[in-house]
Amino acid sequence: MSQPIVTRFAPSPTGYLHIGGARTALFNWLYARGRGGKFLLRIEDTDRTRSTPEATEAILKGLAWLGLDHDGEAVSQFARADRHAEVARAMLESGHAYKCFATQEEIQAFREEARAEKRSTLFHSPWRDADPAGHPDMPFVIRLKAPRDGVTVIRDRVQGNVTFRNDQLDDMVLLRSDGTPVYMLAVVVDDHDMGVTHVMRGDDHLNNAARQQLVYEAMGWDVPIWAHIPLIHGPDGKKLSKRHGALGVEEYQAMGYPAAGMRNYLARLGWSHGDDEFFTDEQAKSWFDLDGIGRAPARFDFKKLENICGQHIAASDDAALLQELRAFLAATGQPSLPETKIPLFEKAMPVLKERAKTLPELLEKAAFITSDRPIRPDEKAAKALDAASRGILKELTPHLQNASWSRDDLEQVLNQFAEQRETKFGKLAGPLRAALAGRSVTPSVFDMMLVLGRDETLARLSDAAGA
Repeated sequence: MSQPIVTRFAPSPTGYLHIGGARTALFNWLYARGRGGKFLLRIEDTDRTRSTPEATEAILKGLAWLGLDHDGEAVSQFARADRHAEVARAMLESGHAYKCFATQEEIQAFREEARAEKRSTLFHSPWRDADPAGHPDMPFVIRLKAPRDGVTVIRDRVQGNVTFRNDQLDDMVLLRSDGTPVYMLAVVVDDHDMGVTHVMRGDDHLNNAARQQLVYEAMGWDVPIWAHIPLIHGPDGKKLSKRHGALGVEEYQAMGYPAAGMRNYLARLGWSHGDDEFFTDEQAKSWFDLDGIGRAPARFDFKKLENICGQHIAASDDAALLQELRAFLAATGQPSLPETKIPLFEKAMPVLKERAKTLPELLEKAAFITSDRPIRPDEKAAKALDAASRGILKELTPHLQNASWSRDDLEQVLNQFAEQRETKFGKLAGPLRAALAGRSVTPSVFDMMLVLGRDETLARLSDAAGA
């Protein structure tokens, strides 16, 4: 029986969950969930000066909104410092590491001299092969005894085989002189102890992989399958930054993008399944594989994001979409939907979700539901309610009182009324939109009338006609 797949997402809690991190989490989640494996979360909080509980909370909230559930409790890297130190000492015992007593001043002097002589500044410690009997009684670091010749090959499922010359790899510090472990060691120990089989992360970590692989080999541990994903660039081809709108995940939530649309779009950033653009979570879990990840950086495109989100809103289950709308209002600190309006939303949802690309757009289309009498038209809609238009509405109201309130009957009544006045229905639409919704851009007049019902429709028309 093959080993179960275990992936992980390991963010540093020094800020919000950015879009690149969210995509990394998604890829790991899809790969594990599609294969009956585990998706684990580790908070890499070893940098105590920059790590904050607020950032950890923002990361957890971002993952929760995206629907990326992890197995078990989140692991704190800082809390495992004793275990990391234990591994460094084990490597010391086995001869794969050594005590280095070189001071910062000595290392700095070596590098300056090397620069002046135009040779490698890679520090070669004089303590690497020193006799332990001659060790001084002073602070020391524990360094990895890296191989000096040959090559280290990273067999990467995305980048292919990447070769590093060992004479270019340093004897990295594993344990500082104060006994605290370094991040590069902690990552390897945590991944091994958590049973991680696949390390999927940004390709900015590719150089780290060479040094980390040496720790796996020194400990005799299985090396995980590496998959280093290209970074995300802006539309101009440059590394994604704040000027491109490289925002935290919570800001995309606040802009009203639905989580399913966000997942779909992020999955397509750097990975493809034929020409498929729009797909469900179940399809993504079933299709996602490492072979579909490209080597070139992906480009973030807001238009494509909106297009995918619009398709997901249109395809959403009405009740689920209403829940997402309520969560959006809560997350953005807006008033919740009054319970009295919920039945109208449920009735209108098939109409509202057509062609809405974001939740604010959907809410804007629902203005005819959220508004209460008397309807106050906005500036543009008010122009459609001049004296002549109000007269038309007044004349129209009795014709609607006896309508059966089906779409066909309403269309017939309004079209006949337009014919009698020797005009087109389009001429009636503007005043009707203004009267029913207070807007000039709304769902169809018939859809609004059917959702509002006879009594509310006639009352709004009477208000507008008498204004």
